[in-house]
Amino acid sequence: MTETYPEKRLIGYARVSTYGQTLDAQLDQLRAAGCGRRNIYREKVTGARADRRELNRMLGKLAPGDVVTVTRIDRLARSTFDLFAIVKRIADAKAQFRSLAEPWADTGTSTGRSMLAVLGGLADVERDLIRTRTAEGRSRAKAQGKHMGRPPSLNTGPTERSHQTARAGRYARRTRPQLQCK
Repeated sequence: MTETYPEKRLIGYARVSTYGQTLDAQLDQLRAAGCGRRNIYREKVTGARADRRELNRMLGKLAPGDVVTVTRIDRLARSTFDLFAIVKRIADAKAQFRSLAEPWADTGTSTGRSMLAVLGGLADVERDLIRTRTAEGRSRAKAQGKHMGRPPSLNTGPTERSHQTARAGRYARRTRPQLQCK
């Protein structure tokens, strides 16, 4: 039995990295592609941030059959891993993804779905490379005697007050008197 979905909603996502840039060109392209004015989510935030409010709001409102449209892939994600994670959330909602500038990135086609599988593999490789580079960098830093972790606090030595309380015996270990059995 096949599942039936309501009519496809075309949902657009437009993002610019800095406040000096404008969304106008992206909005024009998304409207020309069929996205209604109310169905375009807009953000002025760097793509490196994980907490993109409008992106998360859009992903949370996806319904089966929706088509998420972007002008270019780099407007949606900064890395292969990030792209794969976002497209996976779209696919999990039984929606589709497409990029206007990259026609191969259309999960509504078999070519697009196979490209998604390739992207998933590339995301795994990228994650492993990052993990390896980080471990190598950490090893080099330790070999050079660099401290890893939090910096030491400013008060590394004992204070006069701690000496006074120790002398006063306030923190001396108190022992219980031993009961002797006869």
